[in-house]
Amino acid sequence: MPSASKLEKKEAYHSRLCDYLDTYEKAFIVHADNVGSKQFSDIRAALRPESVILMGKNTMMKRSIRIYCEEKGDERWAPLLDELVGNVGIVFTKTELSTVKDEIAKYKVGAPARVGLVAPNDVTIPAGGTGMDPSQTSFFQALNIATKINKGTIDIVNDVHLIKAGDKVGASEAALLGKLGVKPFKYGLEILKVYEGGALFDAAVLAITDEVLGASVAAAIANVAALSLAVGYPTLASIPHSVVNAYKNVLAIAVETDYSFPQADKVKEYLADPSKFASAAPAPAAGGAAAAAPAKEEPEEEEEEDMGFSLFD
Repeated sequence: MPSASKLEKKEAYHSRLCDYLDTYEKAFIVHADNVGSKQFSDIRAALRPESVILMGKNTMMKRSIRIYCEEKGDERWAPLLDELVGNVGIVFTKTELSTVKDEIAKYKVGAPARVGLVAPNDVTIPAGGTGMDPSQTSFFQALNIATKINKGTIDIVNDVHLIKAGDKVGASEAALLGKLGVKPFKYGLEILKVYEGGALFDAAVLAITDEVLGASVAAAIANVAALSLAVGYPTLASIPHSVVNAYKNVLAIAVETDYSFPQADKVKEYLADPSKFASAAPAPAAGGAAAAAPAKEEPEEEEEEDMGFSLFD
C-alpha cells in the first residue's frame, strides 16, 4: 500500500496533467535520452510561458490520460497512450508547432562517443593532421586507418568513415575520438510525434513549409494539364494552355496568309520592319552590362518567341 505522501504526489501529478489536457490543444511526444539536467532546465526556460514540458513515469501518464478520457467522455488525447514508451515526455504548447520545434533544436549539445553507445549518426574523420605524436599510431593501426608521419605528427591519409549510424561505439573508436577531441554526437530532446486536433503525425510533417506545399500543388496542376492536353479532355488546368495554343495556330495562319485581325496586324508590322524590335526591347542596364548587351543574340531570340503576346498587352 503506497504511503500517504506518495498518494498525495500521484494525485498532484494527475491534477497537473489533467489541467494541461484541458488547457492545451497541441503537443509533442519527445525522447529525452542523454539530455542533462542543465540542458533540460535551459529548454524549459526557453519554452515558457507558451509551452510546458511534462515528464514522469509512463504508467502514471497513461493512467491519468485514461482517467481523463473516461471522466470527460472525450477520446481526443487517447492516441498518446500507445506512444508513451521508453524515456519520453510530453511538450504541451499554445504556439506554432514549427516555432517550438526550432526552439528545441537550439539546445542540442555535443557529446563524446562512449563505449557501447548506439551511434545516432555517422562519424567521419577527415584526412589531415591530427596533432598526435608518432607514439599514438597504435590507435590508428587497430582501426586499419592509413597514416603517415609529417613534421613529427600523425597525418590521416584519407577520410575515414569510422562509425555508422546505428552501430555500437567500440573501445578503440571511443579512445581515438577522445584523443582527437572530437564530440561526434549531438543530443537534445528528440521529437517523435506531433499531436494536434486529436490526431498524431510523424515529426517529418513539420518540415513541410508553405513553399513545399505550393510547389507540390503547382506540380500536380502541371501534371493534370499535361494529361488533359494529351487525351484531349478539357479541364480548368488545361483550358488556358488550349487557348494559348489555339491563338498561336491562328496567329501562324494569319502571318502566312492574307487573312488578318488586329493582333495579327501588329505582328505583321513588326515582321515587315525588324528594326521595330529594337524599340520594343527593354532598355539595357547601365555601365558595362549596357555595353555588352548588343553582342548577345539570345535576348533577341527570346523576344521573337514572345512576340505574339507581349506586343498586345
